[in-house]
Amino acid sequence: MTALMEAPPVRAAAAKKRRRRRDWRAIGAFVVLTGPVVIGLGLFKYVAIAWSFLLSFNDARGTITIGHWIGFDNYAFLLGDDAFLTSLSTIAVFTVFIVPITFVASLGLAVLINSIKRGKAFFRTVFLIPAAVSYVVAALVWKMALFNGLPSGVANVLGGLFGADPVPWLSETSPPVYWVAVVTLRLWLQVGLYMILFLAGLQAISPTLYEAGELDGTTKWQAFRYITLPQLRNTSVAVLLLILIAAFQAFDEFYNLFGTGLSGTATAPVKPPLVYLYDSALGDQNYGVGSAGAFLLTVLIVVITLLQGRFVGFGKKD
Repeated sequence: MTALMEAPPVRAAAAKKRRRRRDWRAIGAFVVLTGPVVIGLGLFKYVAIAWSFLLSFNDARGTITIGHWIGFDNYAFLLGDDAFLTSLSTIAVFTVFIVPITFVASLGLAVLINSIKRGKAFFRTVFLIPAAVSYVVAALVWKMALFNGLPSGVANVLGGLFGADPVPWLSETSPPVYWVAVVTLRLWLQVGLYMILFLAGLQAISPTLYEAGELDGTTKWQAFRYITLPQLRNTSVAVLLLILIAAFQAFDEFYNLFGTGLSGTATAPVKPPLVYLYDSALGDQNYGVGSAGAFLLTVLIVVITLLQGRFVGFGKKD
């Protein structure tokens, strides 16, 4: 009788030990699988960011060592440098163009593809393929074939069909037609990605809302305005934020279209902040100024993103 009474506690203790051993095995597997990723992120991202922040307060010309502290001199130099301020105005103009155009184009394509009965997968794939193309490759195609400025260039050939003279697209001209090449390149590369995000939002809308609208006699435009757009509010806000952040991070299209060299001697009609900092950090080997500019640009992106999120109500419940 006594043995029977003692058996359950013994079995419970044994089961607890087995669970404890399994827990340690799970912890060990977790450490083994995630350890390299955590170490890699720590060394090559967070430590690098912290080191770059310290470099921004140093006179780091031709070296990445810390020791020659100069306080906020690098930041003051950038804020007083006309070239850096011009690069900020360049990226502001680019943002004004690319954000609304990309948003409207991706939303329009998503609505069109969502409305067709057959071939949705085909069109999704066709428009998404450019998102997988390298920015460098696409920029070279734009520069050497589409907007090369020669009479045989695709853009000039199309313009010639309407009686237009050949245009030097990627040079300093009046009006600044180079924006056509820059904006169309970024639009071609990114519109498919944001179209997929809008498609996901459209497919999440309940069909009963549209059926109720049809019973009330709403037109297609009214259904789009009063049903589709309100239901896509969170998706629209997220897409706007992503497009804005990507616009301020523009580098490859400008660098490869206009051919600004590491030495900074090559002339270009426009130069965004990342190209300016690239030339400063690698061309002039002034890593202190380059680091300071990177943090100034980061703060600018964060501030604008927060302001936009607050203006459009990002994170608020419907």
